[in-house]
Amino acid sequence: MSDIHPPRRRSVLAAGAASVASLGASWLLSGCTGAAATPVLPAAARQGAPDSGGTLRIARPPASDAETLDPASSLSAYEYLGALYNRLVRIGVDGELAPDLAESWESDSKARTWTFRLRQGVAFHDGRAFTSADAAYTLRHILDKATASPQAAVLAPLIDPAKLGTPDAHTLVVPLKTPNAEFPSLLTHYNCYVVPDGSAKSIGRTGIGTGPFKLESFAPAGPGRVTAYRDHWAGRPVLDAIDFYSVADMSARSNALLAGQVDLLSQTNLDFATARVVAASDRATIARVKNAQWYVLPMLTTDKPFTDVRVRQAMKLAYDPEHVVKVALQGAGTAGWDNPVPPSDPAHIAAHPEHDPEKAKFLLKQAGHEGLAVDLYTSAYDPLFTPMALAYQDSAKRAGIRVRVKTASADSYYTQIWMKKPLMATYWFTGRPVDQLLTQIFRSGSSYNETAWSDKEFDSVLDRARAETDDAKRRELYGEAQTLVIEKGGAMTPMFADRLVGISRKVRGYAEHGFEFDYLGIGLKGA
Repeated sequence: MSDIHPPRRRSVLAAGAASVASLGASWLLSGCTGAAATPVLPAAARQGAPDSGGTLRIARPPASDAETLDPASSLSAYEYLGALYNRLVRIGVDGELAPDLAESWESDSKARTWTFRLRQGVAFHDGRAFTSADAAYTLRHILDKATASPQAAVLAPLIDPAKLGTPDAHTLVVPLKTPNAEFPSLLTHYNCYVVPDGSAKSIGRTGIGTGPFKLESFAPAGPGRVTAYRDHWAGRPVLDAIDFYSVADMSARSNALLAGQVDLLSQTNLDFATARVVAASDRATIARVKNAQWYVLPMLTTDKPFTDVRVRQAMKLAYDPEHVVKVALQGAGTAGWDNPVPPSDPAHIAAHPEHDPEKAKFLLKQAGHEGLAVDLYTSAYDPLFTPMALAYQDSAKRAGIRVRVKTASADSYYTQIWMKKPLMATYWFTGRPVDQLLTQIFRSGSSYNETAWSDKEFDSVLDRARAETDDAKRRELYGEAQTLVIEKGGAMTPMFADRLVGISRKVRGYAEHGFEFDYLGIGLKGA
């Protein structure tokens, strides 16, 4: 799944009028099962092979009426992307880079020039053969200012679009402005799905890609349908089709699942109480994805009092992440300790300052903010925002910090609150390679730098890490970058949450890696 954008970030998708497909669920969530016992949540999706054929029905959150099938756009219809397109490079089951449309890649000795060997015998949905011209065009499209792609901020400092090379139909050469030993990992982002050469004006409507499904219908913020592409280069997908519905809120989506009207809830991290109800039902269950979302309390470092690093440090020392995990997640997750790099990432460092309310008090007094009072904004956009905010409020009061939790409208949260208020709740999906994560969300000037933190030392360490071709030394540098985020940055990361995905008991082959599930292998039992 994603980032989202966020994480897949859905900031712009929450804006605008919601187009809700009425699926007929009529009872309240709390009353839709007679199960009296409290079930133990499943540790993973149901095992076993799906049957061939059938239609998977996906309920997703409401989106903007400006939603598009252009994967490079900040308004992309995320749920469709993995069905319609492929990338050059993807994240494999083991979390490592894996071939997609590029069969292999290599760099020169300085990680300055990267050469990608492209897969042959691949066709777009309209019958055109996939070539290096399409790969080069995709990168130029992302970098084009008119596209306004979020990934442009990550790739533009590295790539001169005029210098991309296509020596033959199956070779792409990417000279970089500065060395980057992690460059292929940056192409796993969901904005980097490959589109046909010259398709900028039409791709948002046609959805023509090389993916396992082709577009049958699409309505921005509304329903849509994709059908199996029988000539897909990796083989025909298990399913015949996928139907997408835009459903207003989490309760409505959950009710539709429990009524047997949809089979999967996309971008809906169920709260623990709802997940227990779903897991106890006859029709639905839970797919549990460990540490799949990281939750953040961003402090805008350009707004007082968070312009003072001592205040930021005090805010972090004031609360106990273990308390937040216990209260907000009922233990279904891992304490973050203000490090955004998930524990499963090989580059993750475990070292961090301990919870220390007395030191927090000292720093606040030193900064002239003794008895600090702050507003913390949250909303019902995500079911964990408010429990996280209240748990932080409870923990931080030991340091004398008075936190006023303010609930804002879910519909406008990512347009009126996110990156505008000094302190708020938000989340991202994990699955980003470490350089992508640190560059996109913490580097000076990035459009997704939600704390507006700008630190020359951090940027310099990141540049040194990118240029380092020795894997062990590069990992050490990424560790230094994490330490700077923890000690000086504006992002509090209380927790990584297990994503609790609601799925039908008929679903088989649900497996997440990177940002999304495997569209090729997912299917239904009894289809």
